[in-house]
Amino acid sequence: MGLGPRRVAWQVLQAVAAGAYADGALERELGRTELSVADRGLATELAYGAIRQRRLLDAWLDLLGKVPAHKQPPKLRWLLHLGLYQLLASERVPAAAAVSTTVELAKRGGLTRLAPVVNGLLRAFLRRQQAGQPLPLSADPAEALGVRQSLPAWLADALLQWLPEAQAEAFGRACNTPPALDLRVNRLRSSREAVLQALAAAGVAAEPIPGLPDGLTLTGRSGDLRLLPGYAEGHWCVQDRAAQRIAPLLDPQPGERILDACAAPGGKSTHLAELMRDQGSVLALDRGEARLRRVERNSARLGLGCIQPCHGDAATLAAEAPELRGSFDRILVDAPCSGLGTLARHADARWRIDPSSIDALVVLQRQLLEGLLPLLKPGGRLVYATCTVHPRENGELIAAFLADHPGWTLRESWQLWPGAQQAGEGGVGGDGFFAASLQAP
Repeated sequence: MGLGPRRVAWQVLQAVAAGAYADGALERELGRTELSVADRGLATELAYGAIRQRRLLDAWLDLLGKVPAHKQPPKLRWLLHLGLYQLLASERVPAAAAVSTTVELAKRGGLTRLAPVVNGLLRAFLRRQQAGQPLPLSADPAEALGVRQSLPAWLADALLQWLPEAQAEAFGRACNTPPALDLRVNRLRSSREAVLQALAAAGVAAEPIPGLPDGLTLTGRSGDLRLLPGYAEGHWCVQDRAAQRIAPLLDPQPGERILDACAAPGGKSTHLAELMRDQGSVLALDRGEARLRRVERNSARLGLGCIQPCHGDAATLAAEAPELRGSFDRILVDAPCSGLGTLARHADARWRIDPSSIDALVVLQRQLLEGLLPLLKPGGRLVYATCTVHPRENGELIAAFLADHPGWTLRESWQLWPGAQQAGEGGVGGDGFFAASLQAP
């Protein structure tokens, strides 16, 4: 009957509602059961999909149930989310299987007395669906956008202040679409053409990413990436297409001394090293020792010797290591941020972020910028980057910085929006990213 992957997904929904992070909860639940590769994929799709669509699913529960979603017993609420998501959005699950397995889970999961409620509500949804009756939406544009694309109310409202309505809708759709799997070819060990040929020989469909000389995207099922040709040999690494645009903006040159101020897990550090032909040095700084070990592993697999992992705080490095003052030709600040450009990758992130968290992040981001200034050589270049779309963390922060530092100049800046391409705005696809290239006096 296929209860295994659905039981895993249900447990993940309950864990996330109790405060767990989705990725960790899924990893734990998958580790407790033996599922086939296909069933692990189904469990992942159902868990992440239902978490992303929480607000939309609650709206359906409010419409179809006798009790509003927020007053439902939590265990029942998340089970109904699981069932409704399969009927609403999963192309892999037949309707009959979605209903029967959800009812069976209720019986086996301590909700036997509520199994008729589960059955009745799911069948009521099917009747509306078959009759072509959509979910009634508010006349308020922000409310309608928030429900339709399952976004927090504050974010839906903000999007309509920042963007035209069509692009706000495209942003929401992008946040609910599983992201593409992009690779960056290690130009020091292989070429894009060679990697494409090796993947094709292994039956893995891939194609070049326009505008990115080292970028590929996998267009079919790939299985365990570590088993694909070229992985063990360090011919490529996984990196989103938008993130692949950051290191070239810094324009690192062979022989230079570069600081990657928030380096883990190392995607941009390794890209910098490849662009420098592994000549010079990249100090890969991060506060997390465990995360720095990932930098070390990634650097070793890619055969890069110029990367020096360093445990420390970018905001205080100049004070703690005065010998480093004025020693770097270029600095990359991939700053901690709200991650609003990567909501598709982190199913639960949209429910964890609120305006007050933005306030704290802006303070931290400015502290990082100010703390790094003494480390840069006169006339050096600094690139500030985030994976968010919030203006306060991006353009507004840079404008305030430049106003306070009149000797600095803005060389270039851009904001990539997830979903912009679908809205006809000339987007590149991939995550949402901001970057600004600054020149020191």
